Parts: sequence; C-alpha cells; structure tokens
Amino acid sequence: MCAALAQDGGTRENWPHYGGRESAWRYSELSQINATNIKRLVPVWTFQTGDYMGGLQSTPLVIDGVMYVSTSRNRVFALDAASGKEQWQYVYTPQDSAGLIYGPWNRGVAVAGGLVYMGTIDNHVVALDQKTGRETWKVNVEDMKQCGCNITAAPLVVKDKVIVGVTGGDSAHRGYVTAYHAATGRLAWRFWTIPGPGEPGHETWEGDSWKHGGGSSWMTGSYDAALNLVYWSIGNPAADFWGGNRKGRNLYTDSVVALDADTGKLKWYHQQIPHDVWDFDTAYENVLVDLPVKGAMRKLLINVNKSGVTFVVDRTNGQVVNAFNLVKHFNWIKGVTETGELVGRNEPIVGQTMLICPAIGGGRSWNHAAFSPKSKLFYTTALEWCQNVTAQTEQAREGETYFGGAFVMKDPPGEKSYSHLDAIDPVTGKAAWTYRSKYPLLASVLATAGDLVFTGDPEGYFFALDARTGRKLWSHQTGSGNRGSSISYAVNGRQFIATPSGWGSAVAGLMAQLWPEAEHFRTGSSVVAYALAEESR
Repeated sequence: MCAALAQDGGTRENWPHYGGRESAWRYSELSQINATNIKRLVPVWTFQTGDYMGGLQSTPLVIDGVMYVSTSRNRVFALDAASGKEQWQYVYTPQDSAGLIYGPWNRGVAVAGGLVYMGTIDNHVVALDQKTGRETWKVNVEDMKQCGCNITAAPLVVKDKVIVGVTGGDSAHRGYVTAYHAATGRLAWRFWTIPGPGEPGHETWEGDSWKHGGGSSWMTGSYDAALNLVYWSIGNPAADFWGGNRKGRNLYTDSVVALDADTGKLKWYHQQIPHDVWDFDTAYENVLVDLPVKGAMRKLLINVNKSGVTFVVDRTNGQVVNAFNLVKHFNWIKGVTETGELVGRNEPIVGQTMLICPAIGGGRSWNHAAFSPKSKLFYTTALEWCQNVTAQTEQAREGETYFGGAFVMKDPPGEKSYSHLDAIDPVTGKAAWTYRSKYPLLASVLATAGDLVFTGDPEGYFFALDARTGRKLWSHQTGSGNRGSSISYAVNGRQFIATPSGWGSAVAGLMAQLWPEAEHFRTGSSVVAYALAEESR
C-alpha cells in the first residue's frame, strides 16, 4: 500500500463489496495480470444468466471462491468463481411490478454474516442463505404502487445493519435511505432525504412541494469505519425540469449526506446544486481517500455528479476542497469555483426550447470511477452530448412520473457527440491522459496494481488501458454491450478479471437519437471471466 495513504481500500483475493471495499475505490491489489503480459489474457469461462430483459448492470461479488451475481429481474446466482459452474440460483417473484417506472434492472447484491442481500423490482429487501440461496427474510420498504419506486442499487452492509436507497427522482415521491437489522429485517432507522415540517431544511421547500419532491437515493453509499459515517448521494428534486412550485434550495436533494451509521442521524451535508432544474443528480458513488492537500493529509470524499462536475470535500465535515468539470461541453452553468459555487446558471424557461449541455444522460452516467493508490489517479468516464429541453408546468400525481418537461438528444455545437475516459489528479483535477471513444462509455472502471485500467463499450468490447499512459493494450468481444462493473479476484493463486456483459438501461435507450446504429447493439446477460493462459502464468 502506498505510504501516502492512511487507509486501505484495495481488494485482494475477494471482491467483497459493490465498490470493492466500503471506500469504493474499485481497485485490486492483484498484479499477476499486468501491463507486460496482458496480451496473454484469455476468456476461461462464460456464464449465461438467461435473464436478458434490461441487460446486465450488476457488479459481481466474490467471497472465498464463490461469485454472487444478480440480474435485472432479481435472480441471484452463486457460481464457482474458478469455473463458472452454478452452485445455486434464486428466482424472485415480484408481488406486483405493473406501472414500473425504473427498470427492470438491478446493480448488485451485498454479502455478510452468512446472508446475501438484494433490493427488488417491487421495493422489497430480501435476505438469502449464502450457502443454499433459500430466502431467510423479506421486508417491504414501501408500497410500490403508492411511491412509483423500487430498489435498483446494491445494498450496503455496515456492522449489523443492511442499508438501501430508493428510486423516485423522476416521480412524485419523497425519498429516503433505510437501514434494517441484518439478521432479522427489522427496521433500524430511516433518513428522509426531504425534511418534513419542523425539521431543519424544511423551509427550503415552498408550500407542500416537499411531499412529492423526489430526492431519490438510487445508488450505493460508502462507509468510513473510523468515523462511523455512512455517505449517501441524493438525487434531483422533482419535477426534473420545472421548479416553479418548489422555490428554495430544496434540501437535501443534490447533496452528499453523512449519516451516523448507528442511528441514521445527519452529521453534515454538502449540497452541490441548489434548486436543480436540469436533472443533474448528485447520485453517484462516494470515493473515500486520504491524500495530502497543500502539504497536509486530509480525509477526502470524491463525488462526480450527473452534470460531470466533480466535488472534492473533507469527509469529516463536508468542507469543499476543490471542484472541477469533467466535460468540455457544458452551458447549464458558466463554471464552478474552487469552493464549489455555481457561476452563471442557465435555467430552462417554461414554454421555450433551449439547448442544454450536457444531456439528461449526464456528463457522466452512474457507472463507477476507480482510484489507484499506486498511480494516485482517479479514472472516470465522461459524456459529451446535449439536448433540447422544453420545460413545462406539471401537476404532481403521487407515484407517477414527474418530469416537468420534455427533451430531445442533440450533438454538441460544432462536433459529434462522443465519450472519454480520463486519468485525473483527484485533488487538483488536472488530467494525466484522455482516452476518446466514439460511443458513450457506460461501464464502470476497474484499476489494478498491474498498472491496468479496464472498462467496456456499447459494441461489446471489454478492454484494458495502460494506467499511466492511457494506451489501449488489449480487448475482447464479449458478445453484448458493456453496462455493468468488472471486478478482479483470485482463486488458488490464479488472478481473474470478470465482467458482466449485457446491453441495456434507460440511458442506453437514448443513444439511437444520436447514433441510429445503436438500435442494433446486441443485448445479452452473461458473465465472462478472464485469466492468463495456463502456460503464461
């Protein structure tokens, strides 16, 4: 481990959490596969899930030689991680998914204490026996018909609690983060992302707009054991493009909140976008790193929001250390200061069609970045595209979509839409290198101690870049577009790289507006595992 880092967020034989470790680095300490021998990397097994609706957005977990992977319609498989042989499967039957707004898709499970935890398409949490796959307990988080919401992200297990977020940022709903006792499913605590009457921050909502104000918590949080803080990112307020009935800052939407892990009480928050009218969620991963800032070691949190603006804050108190933009094409603001203040807001106007950059798909999508303690670089994708937005007034109807406008995807002024993967100094925002892609890069990034960075593209190519230069070193066609999160692990001394392959998601569905050929990108749902050919190990 690098001496400049005060904590360890790298994985080794296991990949035990959604982000690798609770600090969400998505970094493997394994180096058997490295930049010098990557050309000898070959597929060694493939597992077809058979659940092809919605693609495969999951992050597989590996614990003691067993892989656990979930599919879009809430099937869970336990596989021999060395051979891909199925050990058990669990098929979830939703009580009712009629009128589903979000999905079907699922981004992963959590494993701890002999149980496998999953959030479901109909807003339940289930716990399965880790050895057999049999259901141990199930709890309904909230009536899906009432809230129009569900759980698409992997749960986060912290000590004796399993914590889940909820969708709902594009529907008339009030968001929350919920913790259950991991052994029994009994409710432990709930943090409402929109404060109710009498609570601090309620005054930032006009009238009754707080009741249907969005504030989804639709991705997985992070955890700092030393501070006993859970960090969760909160999505946009509703309606997305019209805020005429919710004047104010609209706390705690578009914020990172730090919650006491035992009680769920708010310790601090940092709101990135007050009164969001662009659908630029602060919903993505919180990467926890300890790095020097102006000569002093700081406990930092890195969060890229949907607009592509990256905020670096002190994770002990939420103080902004720096803010910088990942994307070239942006006009929703004129800029952002180092202290995180937005400059020159360009808000949609009711009844007028306006070109807004980036598009609703974001300056980056939810797919995770990676941090390498070896290179001290932050590896993240970015998206260069725009949209015509027409804002409109809209009446909230509980549990139904609540956009407050319409949009059509457009190319940026003067050039064709594209994507890039950047290696960035996470403190200064300075890029070390950039890899450009014709199509949006919508798979998560994996960094390894072998000086490699892995990701995949919509055409089905899973590939590796040199972590220090960005040069492409290797690629393999997986058979379907890449939208999930690759991992690294080892079994009996052999390192594996595994990736989900299966094109899908709401953002993927927008691509044909800009690239007509995207309609023909292949769907699928498989896990492909790679290792060095036996003779080259």
